[in-house]
Amino acid sequence: MFDSNNTSPPIVFLHIPKTAGQTVHNELVRAVGKDAVSPIRVHTQASTPEDQFPQGYSLYSGHIDWIALDRIEKPRFVFSILRDPRERIASFYFYLLKEAEALNPEQLEDPRHAGKRKILANSVDDYFFGGDVAWQNFVFDHYDNFYCSYFGSKRIRPGHVYTRMPERRKLRGALRNMSKIDWIYSVENLSALQSDLNELYGFDLNLTETRDNAGDRPVSELRWPRLMQRFEQDANRKRIEDFVTLDIALMDRLEL
Repeated sequence: MFDSNNTSPPIVFLHIPKTAGQTVHNELVRAVGKDAVSPIRVHTQASTPEDQFPQGYSLYSGHIDWIALDRIEKPRFVFSILRDPRERIASFYFYLLKEAEALNPEQLEDPRHAGKRKILANSVDDYFFGGDVAWQNFVFDHYDNFYCSYFGSKRIRPGHVYTRMPERRKLRGALRNMSKIDWIYSVENLSALQSDLNELYGFDLNLTETRDNAGDRPVSELRWPRLMQRFEQDANRKRIEDFVTLDIALMDRLEL
């Protein structure tokens, strides 16, 4: 049973964007209490990898690097969630587009919204494959076979050294590092995560009937075909398909 006095094993949720993570996070916060949740939700909030895991919390959950995961001593429960990588890319794109469309011109001038300005001002082709080197680095870090890069580098943004590795080495590295993660769940089977956490911690989570931050389309509706229709050039459709090949191979190895 969960103990609010921090004697229960800490939970570490390595939250990959657009994988139903907000629903899971909100339910876990409800279960453990806000005071037991690490304030670090995004890797940019901490200056060092160690600072992304401040001591003394029951729940670590967010878009965080996990280089310093061992700072959280065992026993602990570390997990992540994956979805079809094509759907993750498309969902991420349409989510950012919706967010951008909701901003007024003054808000769009905020440097923090540079990516949203980009998504409004450019075609899909130019958003993914245009722009300067800095923009292309942003696209590759957030979209190009993100599962392999995140698990292989243990960073949200892996950097040049990782991106230049041979693909076979990237896949092997991701699989090797994932041995430190207790379980990988699928968006399509959140009932398994719900069952495990409820059994291990005595929670009463509801992960199957609610979906937070899901966008304005039905959860069951595929986003990838809609994204592909927006491309103007067949060559760029092929290039975006290359953004999922390693991740599909990874999920096949995991039998997800």
